[in-house]
Amino acid sequence: MKIKKGDMVQIISGKDCGKQGKVLRVFPKSEKILVEGVALRKKHQRPRKQGQKGEVVTLPTPFHTSNAMLFCKNCGKGSRAGYKFSGDVKTRICKRCKNEI
Repeated sequence: MKIKKGDMVQIISGKDCGKQGKVLRVFPKSEKILVEGVALRKKHQRPRKQGQKGEVVTLPTPFHTSNAMLFCKNCGKGSRAGYKFSGDVKTRICKRCKNEI
């Protein structure tokens, strides 16, 4: 999987198409990612203590990595990721501008 925690991604399909956000968590087995401010859902939360009211909390939900694309800061657009080897070090590069992501 080419997307990692902390990366900036751009959503390319679905109801949040065009939005950008930071990857909070990656689920490699199911090939899903959790992005802040994207794919939000509402959850009704019970009161935990006596006298406290229940509330509705908005949480991001995981979605498939194929619906997101890495965002290149140099290009200012979403782009595919490639790899560049320099000795034993493997770095990700932008396929558009060939700069490091």
